[in-house]
Amino acid sequence: MSSTDAVPEVHPATTTGLASSGNAALSDEGSSASPDTVAAAAVKHTLHRYLQKHRAALLGKLDGLAERQARWPVTPTGTNVLGLVKHVAGVQVGYFGEVFGRPLPDAPAWLESEDGEDMYATLDETLDDVVAFHHRSAAHADATIDALELDARGTVPWWPEEHREVTLHRILVHMAYETARHAGHADIVREMLDGLAGDGDGNLADKTPDEWVLWRETLVDIAERSGLRGLGT
Repeated sequence: MSSTDAVPEVHPATTTGLASSGNAALSDEGSSASPDTVAAAAVKHTLHRYLQKHRAALLGKLDGLAERQARWPVTPTGTNVLGLVKHVAGVQVGYFGEVFGRPLPDAPAWLESEDGEDMYATLDETLDDVVAFHHRSAAHADATIDALELDARGTVPWWPEEHREVTLHRILVHMAYETARHAGHADIVREMLDGLAGDGDGNLADKTPDEWVLWRETLVDIAERSGLRGLGT
């Protein structure tokens, strides 16, 4: 994107619920001394809450989008909001399903595809279809998390053989990271589509639309002037 490309007007997201909660509110872990079993439960609760927050933030990026907008690829590699939601739902099914011997019943065929079919919604899939599958995936994952202890063992068959043996603890960390990463992608994609930014959790600077324009113009100016260094101008 060049400095002359049209830039959407920034308007902060006003998401409510878990997505808009600050990270400090996600756990009581460490607030009091407790036996190991209680401490393990607190750690699992913390990891689960982070995963749930980032899920909600990711889904929130679809709010108010029409089918065309939700599918629109804004990067050279085709990244789009609906595809990100579909991808995370599919990955979640694998890590909290197959890995622990709890496969999702009647899983869609595209889960087995290695041709990128999880990164976009086909013409036969609606936005509502993808959201419904994401909710189904999340419910299945939550059931696995509730049923198993942090040290429960699993196997990730698509990882290198020497790293395949895992615990629920490791998979919770992995999926919280995976979901947060793609929620960040979706945040940027949505901002490029229509200017909606942030999760309503207080981490976006408090600026008016006009102030955001001035802010960006300042950064453009810095970038342009930095490129003149050493040119004798």
